[in-house]
Amino acid sequence: MPLEEDGALGQPPRQVEAVAAPAGAPAVANAQWGGRFAAGPAAIMQEINASIGFDQRLWRQDLRGSKAHARMLEQAGILDAVDAAAIRDGLDAIGAEIEAGRFVFETALEDIHMNIEARLSERIGEAGKRLHTARSRNDQVATDFRLWVRDAIDGIDAQVAALMLSLAARAQEHAADPMPGFTHLQTAQPVTFGHHLLAYVEMLARDRGRLADTRRRLNECPLGSAALAGTSFPIDRSLTASLLGFDRPTQNSLDAVSDRDFALEYLSALSILSVHLSRLAEEIVTWCSAPFGFIRLSDAFTTGSSIMPQKRNPDAAELTRAKTGRIVGALVGLLTVMKGLPLAYAKDMQEDKEPVFQATDAAALCLAAMDGMVRDLVARTDRMRALAGSGYSTATDLADWLVRVLKLPFRDAHHVTGRLVGRAEALGVELADLPLETMQAEHPGITADMVAVLTVDASIASRTSEGGTAPANVAAQAARWIERLQNQTGATACT
Repeated sequence: MPLEEDGALGQPPRQVEAVAAPAGAPAVANAQWGGRFAAGPAAIMQEINASIGFDQRLWRQDLRGSKAHARMLEQAGILDAVDAAAIRDGLDAIGAEIEAGRFVFETALEDIHMNIEARLSERIGEAGKRLHTARSRNDQVATDFRLWVRDAIDGIDAQVAALMLSLAARAQEHAADPMPGFTHLQTAQPVTFGHHLLAYVEMLARDRGRLADTRRRLNECPLGSAALAGTSFPIDRSLTASLLGFDRPTQNSLDAVSDRDFALEYLSALSILSVHLSRLAEEIVTWCSAPFGFIRLSDAFTTGSSIMPQKRNPDAAELTRAKTGRIVGALVGLLTVMKGLPLAYAKDMQEDKEPVFQATDAAALCLAAMDGMVRDLVARTDRMRALAGSGYSTATDLADWLVRVLKLPFRDAHHVTGRLVGRAEALGVELADLPLETMQAEHPGITADMVAVLTVDASIASRTSEGGTAPANVAAQAARWIERLQNQTGATACT
């Protein structure tokens, strides 16, 4: 069975800061690897080399990995029961210290792994120094980082599912309310507001699928690969993997310590997700504007102007749209870090964690904001209905009638309809208001009953093809999504 989690995952410790050496203080050798070096690093070397300022976020995952490693070493007969028990107790105590904000992270110890190991040795003595047997910081950080990304995926996935549920609920509410459908931001055909919202449910379902695929591929355990070549100790890597909830151990030690595909794939999935959130945010900004006036957001998700007292700015949507740059930038940054690295590990890879942390934080915040806006918005259905028929949006229904009733080839029907739209524009009237004789001048087969297909409601109701905007379709699809999301968990809700 996997080891249990130690509290909330993926969050930075409270009231804990990395401690830098005082200005002018002599450099101190890292006692953990100082046997090779007689003197400590220069101050600038210490500054560029240390990662504890950001990788302390891995502390829960590092403790979990160390507990699993210690248990495996004990069962393999490499570590005796007394030392193994001391290590477990010591790691638990360190976790409590960090949770309480009493743990002091030392920059001189470089990273989360050395900080925890040094503190463990302080607490339990020689037994603490035995923990690093048959592992390296290379496979240790690869394992910790996979655990962190896996936990982050689970958290983001839950937020995406919550947003999908909110969208589906609003779609069900507005399954029959017409709005203009657009292409090129020009009025195209009437659709329902519910149908429009369900389009984003479909996008987000694909996002969940990508996250699930990423999780499945990353779920192999690097621990036991050591620095790059494996280890001569008789370890049980399958046991370690099982204790940490991985499906299996990684199969090549060189690849295991140098692979960051899982981080790149995760950032790629987040980037596509952020683009979807940005598209919805852009629509919310547009819909809130006076020329559209399709929705209204409350004071909870808008701000005012320092000079114009009438303004209500959809800043939550605008910032969601903007944060796409951070997330996509994180992906591009890490791709650039990794593009020229030979096997196996290189210190360049220390630059992998900050973009992943920052992108995760941004995505989580945007999802929370978007979910709040979707639940908060008030749809102005009267305004949407009034504009749903604008721009001759039911012209395609006329062309379809000519094909269905008069048996015209669609291309001929398209031309007839186009000429009728031109006549309506010239007269300044809607298609339905054209005199019958004017219509019959374009095609004598047109009859008065054709006008009935030109209403917005008739147009929407006729789109009964699978995936179409007919209100019955929309209501049924919204209900299906609500049932899936309420009754299923994880990626299974996407299928």
